[in-house]
Amino acid sequence: MLQPRLRPALSGVASLCQRAARLSIARAFATRVETTINAVPAAATETAVLSSFSAPAAAKIDKDSVGLRTYKPRTPGVRHLVRPINDHLWKGRPYLPLTIPKKGQAKGGRNNTGVITVRHRGGGAKRRIRTVDFERWAPGPHLVDRIEYDPGRSAHIALITEQATGRKSYIVAADGMRAGDVVQSYRAGIPQELLESMGGVLDPGILAARTAWRGNCLPMHMIPVGTVVYNVGSRPKGGAVFCRSAGTHAVLVSKEEETRDDGTKVMTGKYVNVKLQSGEIRKVSKDACATIGVASNTLHHYRQLGKAGRSRWLNIRPTVRGLAMNAFEHPHGGGRGKSKGNRNPVSPWGTPSKGGYKTRRTHNINKWVVTPRVRNMGKRRNKKSA
Repeated sequence: MLQPRLRPALSGVASLCQRAARLSIARAFATRVETTINAVPAAATETAVLSSFSAPAAAKIDKDSVGLRTYKPRTPGVRHLVRPINDHLWKGRPYLPLTIPKKGQAKGGRNNTGVITVRHRGGGAKRRIRTVDFERWAPGPHLVDRIEYDPGRSAHIALITEQATGRKSYIVAADGMRAGDVVQSYRAGIPQELLESMGGVLDPGILAARTAWRGNCLPMHMIPVGTVVYNVGSRPKGGAVFCRSAGTHAVLVSKEEETRDDGTKVMTGKYVNVKLQSGEIRKVSKDACATIGVASNTLHHYRQLGKAGRSRWLNIRPTVRGLAMNAFEHPHGGGRGKSKGNRNPVSPWGTPSKGGYKTRRTHNINKWVVTPRVRNMGKRRNKKSA
């Protein structure tokens, strides 16, 4: 007959220690938490109201981490794989009402007649195009719900909700932007409550201190000189056209201003000068849009795909040298051995591919000043021909 196993009696101190150890052990099973997109926490709503015109929370940066993740080479495709650490990204599906499917012959680099206009495109994983708002005309505070990965661009995008109407939209996320931040757009004008908080007088210094924060969209004339911006527009009523990819930014260099007698500066010109990362200085409209900060995913250019299959997932087909092709496929192809037939480098269609064929100047070449001597030489030549 089996006897039940009896637990030995423990002393008072031992039983308390065992109970404390049992409470300190984490639960081994998972707990399912129901989350909805439309639900906004009460604390987040209070933060949105209180911090409408204040600075966003500082980005949490771990000084010990490099920001890139490598993997133990358990397979050949993982040996050289390097990825940026983006653990803050949303793990679920996108907000479907703001997406459209990408399908058809456009994925293969073809135009509306089926002719390949962009080479080395084709295949790739199934994806949906996210409709991103590059104009940002809607005023008022917008709460950042989450930061998402976008397969159609290198930068990350943020799903924001307008507090007044509950309308959702996607914007290009700034570096350091996280869920719970509050962003605004001042393209439609300065809010009345902000003007009243300044005493009814428009002070440029106070205005910049309350509006020029990370993720806010402002017209160019409201941005202080020297501010780092991204998503820069060029026309008054257009959207952003510059600095939209990962880690890109521009600097507002100068404005056409004049100083009044009371010391305030007023814009007199129609344009401002913006310096891009390439060093080029562009002149854009003072009413064009720009977002404060740097485009997110700044470590994107350090990534390494690790294997050829990962390129195929991204809709990228292989690139083959013309020298390795047959004669009917490329002007450099064919022949015996590695030889392109003593021909200057050309594209698959026969146009020169080196020597600045597409980048050199085509106007005012060999322009020279007509001197009196040259003018007389022309007269002598005309006399001889007569």
